Amino acid sequence: MRDAADTKRRLLAAATEEFAERGIAGARVDRIADAAGCNKAMLYKYFTNKDSLFDTVFGESVGKFVLEVPVDTDDLPGYAGKLFDRYEEQPETLRLAVWHRLERPDGKWVTEIVLANEVRLNDLQRAQNEGRLPKHYTPMELLVLIQSISTAWATTNSELGVHTTLSREQRRGLVVDAVRRLIADD
Repeated sequence: MRDAADTKRRLLAAATEEFAERGIAGARVDRIADAAGCNKAMLYKYFTNKDSLFDTVFGESVGKFVLEVPVDTDDLPGYAGKLFDRYEEQPETLRLAVWHRLERPDGKWVTEIVLANEVRLNDLQRAQNEGRLPKHYTPMELLVLIQSISTAWATTNSELGVHTTLSREQRRGLVVDAVRRLIADD
């Protein structure tokens, strides 16, 4: 007897790996189905098409990410460190986001991202209004800078990376320190 929930779980896991490695255009439905141990018909039954499957994978990745790494306006350096950890431990998270930006630059917005950004920006604004954060950057500028700093090591080109002798702990420390300095009251 088939277990629909297990089949969907296996398809999503296989699709996450395939999309993270190859993007939307490069991903192949037959590889996803093979890796999930089912046939393509099951994939189409549950997800209609490859684009719909990517949307589901990416939406779940974002939703899980937001729940597991919530913004902490009382410890933005620590938040940046947690972002860094996530990208180091689960690189598919960042890869899926990069593929989404590359292959859908003006495409469909993901509701989870829109909602997460609204919460983050509102939390940052509230912290600034309450005097817990300086106002030399707007909430938008601050969020963009923190996200950029936290992904800096994961997005550095490999040609530059060969020159670093820094351990993961040292790289994380630099991310945390950079955000600490970013929000320092002058």
